[in-house]
Amino acid sequence: MRRKTAEITDYGKFIAEAPVCVLVLCAETKYYLEDGSAATENILLAARAHGLGSCWVAGDKKHYTPDICQLVGAPRGYKLVSLIPIGCPAETPEQPKRPLAEVLHWERYRAIEGRRMEE
Repeated sequence: MRRKTAEITDYGKFIAEAPVCVLVLCAETKYYLEDGSAATENILLAARAHGLGSCWVAGDKKHYTPDICQLVGAPRGYKLVSLIPIGCPAETPEQPKRPLAEVLHWERYRAIEGRRMEE
């Protein structure tokens, strides 16, 4: 199933190599995307807490979502929010944390001097 899923995606070919791939499917309700995104983030955090690597592979807006839903036999009216391959990471690069003053803004957003907005 992981190999077939990987073949259907455009940027998820590595899913075939993961020992596990969790699909987050939600009933199509008013807030399915918010609910599914929250569930996805919790799964990503739980994987990290257990020393595992994971990746959020896009779902909802991709052209292949109906094909994946059909592949797994998802009930009619369910939407694919994300695919989450999970496994032992080949590497764990550490990004330096930005200072809190650069990411937290009180009452109004303010640009940081010397930083471009798109950074």
